Amino acid sequence: MDTEATHTERDLPPDAERHPERRSRFALSWRTTGLIGAAWAVGMLLLGHFVIQPFQIPSRSMQPTLQVGDRVIVNKLAYRFGDRPARGDVIVFDGTGSFVRIVPEENPVTALLHGAASALGLAEPDDTDFVKRVVGVGGDRVTCCDKEGRIEVNGVPVDEGYLHPGDAPSQVRFDIVVPDGTLWVMGDHRSQSRDSRDHLGAPGGGMVPEDMVIGRADWIGWPARRWSGIDPTGAFGAVPEAPGPGGGHG
Repeated sequence: MDTEATHTERDLPPDAERHPERRSRFALSWRTTGLIGAAWAVGMLLLGHFVIQPFQIPSRSMQPTLQVGDRVIVNKLAYRFGDRPARGDVIVFDGTGSFVRIVPEENPVTALLHGAASALGLAEPDDTDFVKRVVGVGGDRVTCCDKEGRIEVNGVPVDEGYLHPGDAPSQVRFDIVVPDGTLWVMGDHRSQSRDSRDHLGAPGGGMVPEDMVIGRADWIGWPARRWSGIDPTGAFGAVPEAPGPGGGHG
């Protein structure tokens, strides 16, 4: 008995052996399904690379706005057409050169596979990717803290209603002016966040270059019970523009 032939015939529709045209249609349908699947995967990768990308939240640094395991949808077009990050925006950025000084070498194939999985929201973000809230933009003077413990931006105290309950705006005192083209960023869960404050003494002083911003986190897409938009904050509404040619954009 030809067992191999028998096994092959089990995968064919009835009468396919006596009707070659049915065998051809069967093979074509599988080929078409494969092509459609490949086209869908390529389309999703292109969408994730250029337009929107899911980003998995790996830590507690942005609680209560974002929880560990949330998958936020990052709008990569938010700053592509002239708009710039504004105070209060929740952004995802590449911290290479600002938050991460030395990037470990990675196998190119592993990096490619991880990048594809990350673009589809199926893997944790790279170790160099971070999510924080913009507190100061180019030209802003950001200080901590006033007599009531609030952060001030351009001399105006900011009531940060998005902070984690019980957190102080900062236990670290600072008085900095944000260089033009960079951002001062902080997590909402200040006691659990390593942010610009932790890099004050490093080259760049904790500032994130605007051109390293991947996009703005606009929605929580998963889990389903957390599905919502990430609402803009009015905390910086009273903050004036910074003086000088590099004045802030809020």
